[in-house]
Parts: sequence; C-alpha cells; structure tokens
Amino acid sequence: MRRAIGLAMLLILLPGAASAADGERLFKLQCKGCHAGGQGDPGPALPGVFGAKIASRPGFTYSAGLQARTGVWDAASLDAFLTSPTAFAPGAVMPKPSLATPQDRAAVIEYLKTLR
Repeated sequence: MRRAIGLAMLLILLPGAASAADGERLFKLQCKGCHAGGQGDPGPALPGVFGAKIASRPGFTYSAGLQARTGVWDAASLDAFLTSPTAFAPGAVMPKPSLATPQDRAAVIEYLKTLR
C-alpha cells in the first residue's frame, strides 16, 4: 500500500504534468487497436473504467488473475497494470504496453479519466 501511495505521489510531482491530450495521442497510437469498444475487440471498452471496479466491464471475459484483484481502477492500479500487466495480474493476456515511462502512463491515465 505504501508503494502505491508513493507511486501516486510521484506521478503527481513529476515535472511537466501529464495531460489528457498527450494521453489521447498515446492511446490512439498504442491502445485503441484493442480497446476501440467494438464487438470482438480483444480488450474491453474503456469509457468509465477510471474509478470502476477492476475486471467489471460487462461483456468481457477477464483472466483469473484480474478477476482475483480487488479494488478499483485508480491512478496507482492503472499505473501498476500498464507497467507490467502480468505482474499486476498473473495470466493477464494484454501484451506489455509500450508505455515505458511514468510520464506516458500518467498521460494515458489522465486521458482515461475523461472517457465516459
């Protein structure tokens, strides 16, 4: 828990605050192919995901590792998942995203907050 709080604080204090606009650009380049919200997409639709219970999107089958997670998708949990999906939830089928820097992950998280 301390690590998650520390990480959340680090994201807040990083120079050059993450912007939803930067996150939208990154999302379109790296995430939208699987999370466009269309029927048969390999990933769940993401509108409303920020603040939602983990592994709760209707109509999507989650890995056992994600189903075993408790809590909600907040900045800390999303950052941990985007850093290493399989470390966050063993058996997760999402390929490791190309959001290698904390700034890129923070920007995508800011964008996810805007999706309703």
